[in-house]
Amino acid sequence: MKKVVIIGPESTGKSTLTQGLAKYFNSPFVNEYAREYLLENGKDYTYTDFLNIAIGQIELENSAIKACAAKEKFIFIDTDSYVLKVWSEYVYNKCESFILNNIATRKYDLYLLCNTDLPWQKDELREYPDLETRMKLFNYYKDAMINQNTPWAEISGNENLRFEGAIAAIKEYLID
Repeated sequence: MKKVVIIGPESTGKSTLTQGLAKYFNSPFVNEYAREYLLENGKDYTYTDFLNIAIGQIELENSAIKACAAKEKFIFIDTDSYVLKVWSEYVYNKCESFILNNIATRKYDLYLLCNTDLPWQKDELREYPDLETRMKLFNYYKDAMINQNTPWAEISGNENLRFEGAIAAIKEYLID
């Protein structure tokens, strides 16, 4: 089974892309745990919440992988430890070692990095509507992708172009 992770700043279409790809490839997907956690525990998070969110994300991912049939070709994952690292370092200038260890030890097959070229959409959990901050965060993600060994592709454009670009990247890197 190939594990494809969709990452990027908030409001860049990660969840929509994750679910769309899962449907297209008739494959399972893993939701972003942070959203569930913050809706349940309140959006006034602290640094210690990052560890709880990281543990929850890994548990969701592990459960989904375990539940998959052997015939599954892909699993699509909405965010991973890189998202928690960027978010934690941006807000608190530090990151839990658990998150850093997961980045070093968990293996994925492809990252799809969503650009900030979609209009920002307000919701109760989003924090950074200004393009300057969103671009700064995007560049943190891009630096992380450049400095790791898993193949990755930048996903840009409207929802349809993102979907087409993601499918093209999956075909290029993961389908023989």
